[in-house]
Amino acid sequence: MQMDFSVIIPEIAMVSLGVLVLILGLILPKKSLPRLGWFTSFSLIGILALVVLNWNNVGTVSGGLYLIDQFSQFFKVIFLTAAILVVFGSMAYVDKHLGGQAEYYSILVFSTLGMMVMASANDFITMYLGLELMTISFIVLVCFRRNDSESLEAGMKYVLLAGISSAVLLYGLSLIYGIAGTVLVVEVGMILAVQQSLPLLLVGVVMLVAGLGFKIAAVPFHMWAPDVYQGAPTPITSFLAVGSKMASFAILIRIFVLGMFGVSLSWGILMAILAGVTIIIGNLVAIPQTNIKRLMAYSGIAQAGYILVGMVTASQAGVKAIMFYGFIYIFAVVGVFTAISYYYNLTGSDEIKDYAGLSQRSPLMAATMVVSMLTMAGIPPFAGFVGKFYLFMTVVENYLWLAIIGLIMSMVSVYYYLMVVLVMYRDRPQDSSPIVVSLPVRMTLIFTMLVSVVLGVYPGPLSEIINKAALSFFMH
Repeated sequence: MQMDFSVIIPEIAMVSLGVLVLILGLILPKKSLPRLGWFTSFSLIGILALVVLNWNNVGTVSGGLYLIDQFSQFFKVIFLTAAILVVFGSMAYVDKHLGGQAEYYSILVFSTLGMMVMASANDFITMYLGLELMTISFIVLVCFRRNDSESLEAGMKYVLLAGISSAVLLYGLSLIYGIAGTVLVVEVGMILAVQQSLPLLLVGVVMLVAGLGFKIAAVPFHMWAPDVYQGAPTPITSFLAVGSKMASFAILIRIFVLGMFGVSLSWGILMAILAGVTIIIGNLVAIPQTNIKRLMAYSGIAQAGYILVGMVTASQAGVKAIMFYGFIYIFAVVGVFTAISYYYNLTGSDEIKDYAGLSQRSPLMAATMVVSMLTMAGIPPFAGFVGKFYLFMTVVENYLWLAIIGLIMSMVSVYYYLMVVLVMYRDRPQDSSPIVVSLPVRMTLIFTMLVSVVLGVYPGPLSEIINKAALSFFMH
């Protein structure tokens, strides 16, 4: 059987780009290395264009092990968009704090490749390979500041807990394989629908939830997030918060919605409880935080809970809601962390109190942080309101209590986001000199802010695209 390579051109391009950036790092003179950021970002834009142009070029590779449909294509758009924004927003940070530009950009490309593989994987082995490529890349990136004790500590914590979670996930997958006798997700779903091995299946499902729960930072598997978010280089924190989370949701959807659709176990109730607890703990523990990155870590935990709401019903509407919220979540998170990263470049501090008077020193940075935080809080007219509306609409009928929890906790999140806003707009700065924002950072801040506003006011076209992508997921 001849393999159709046209459907995996973006993946081939990503491999080529990652290797090319490493080679350029070896042959370019040292003074030219900062330009690698521009080269990487524009190359990623080109690959994103390939994905968009091949939107309707769907098919399978290797007998169905690798699946390209509009569902996976949309997730690839999410990953590539996040990578592009992170590269644009991190150039100044990389040049000042990290060095090793070629290694940094190359590993970031390979981590994105791992996410793309996860989105298209249609069997357990390919899923796990993509997951490990992403995880190993993030381990290197988290401890990239080799001379910083916090970064090294974050890397050690992440590698230990990531290893444990990967082992739990792999064992859960092996149990499911032992019951079904196949690694193909669709075939697993058909076989499990008539199997009666419930005790062993229950253990496998719990292990899958635990393994993937770590990747999305859901309670009680969230213990790594605050320390890793705080210690990792800030641009990597933003990519970890968006890319790793959404790639893991792509696997979660494929395994549970397709692979467990006929299972008599009530895993939807498990997802509902997990979502509710994650939303509550994430929002409440964020309140007393004084470090902006730790506050965003607990905010990210709460956001994982909101996205989990879409998993409860395992319906087309739920999948659509996850994809929509995941897309807008990119711009909110990257907008906040780009501002945090650039401000750290100037002050060397991530403490909230040191953001005093930021609105006077840089109105653009302060405005972007406000818009991004209110987007995550779900306040209209920003895009987060539409995303949360889609999510909670899927559970109102059968899980009204979960929608109520989400609504109350969204109001709680407004409180701790506004604490940051008050410091930026009410308090006086110790240094009143204006902050000159570099061109790539300015582009990133303006773009993320505009998208958060436009998609909140006019979400229709994006919603239609996602609806078709979600529909394609259920046509296998």
